[in-house]
Amino acid sequence: MNAPYGAFMCFKPHYKYMSIQSKAWISLIFICIAWGTTYLGIKMGLEALPPFLMAGFRQASAGIIIGLIAFSNKKANDWSWGNIRRQALIGFLLITLGNGLVSWAEAYIPSGVAALVCATMPLVSVLINVMIHKSEKINTLIVVGMFLGFAGVALNFKDSFNDLSNTSYLMGIGATLIATTSWAYGSIMGKKNKSTGNPVFNSALQVFSGGVFLLLFSPLVDDYHKINLQNTQALLAIVYLIIVGSVLAYTAYMYALKHLPVGIVMVYAYINPLVAVLLGWQLANEPLNIYTLLSFISIALGVYLVNRGYRKQ
Repeated sequence: MNAPYGAFMCFKPHYKYMSIQSKAWISLIFICIAWGTTYLGIKMGLEALPPFLMAGFRQASAGIIIGLIAFSNKKANDWSWGNIRRQALIGFLLITLGNGLVSWAEAYIPSGVAALVCATMPLVSVLINVMIHKSEKINTLIVVGMFLGFAGVALNFKDSFNDLSNTSYLMGIGATLIATTSWAYGSIMGKKNKSTGNPVFNSALQVFSGGVFLLLFSPLVDDYHKINLQNTQALLAIVYLIIVGSVLAYTAYMYALKHLPVGIVMVYAYINPLVAVLLGWQLANEPLNIYTLLSFISIALGVYLVNRGYRKQ
């Protein structure tokens, strides 16, 4: 899929003068930070709206915004049924299952634990990629790097596994695992997408359709008695999720996914939990300890080895 410059790129006045590789790395760095903040944003947003309703409203709104950006783009928009169906399927995997189930899970598990489970995504994506595309190979450096990254994330949340005897907690973990696998598979489909239409428009279709599916499922899943539109902080968190978490970060993700190997792009899942810990330290006075330092070293080394492994290929 031709990845979009999207909303993220339009905020960078000198972005067009950079190489494609530089743009891809800047996009990856952005999602490493931005999506690390969304776990807390989702937790806060759940205080105003139930999970599927919140995620559906967030993504459908973001899809409309990205669509407006697409209409201002000079590239032709592909309205064919084949393209709409293809982008809707990717949106269902990435947004409806990937984001929706994580939002639902955070009603039962801490946001940090959700980030930990999502950190298995690089492993899942590489394994799926190898099974689907026999030409894709992984080497020892990539494998060691991915396991080091996951070990680094695990150090941050080593005390959270005592709750596994709780049924609701296990349901949250299971939902997050399904979301992680769906996101990994959808990402691979997005990278292999051969659509020649306007890439920004395709992203709009993915996000909007994923949001619409969530809104359709909402009455079957959500408890509307939990709606609280008087919570200003929670509503602002949802606005943040729409603009930063979806409009900016999703288009940046698609750009990075197009121009970098899947295994490298997926290392954002290792960085996100570390961002979440630092955010908790700043906003919630959560202490930093030796495990945080060891986690950072392990994650950084893991990212380096994965990058080195792909360069050797």
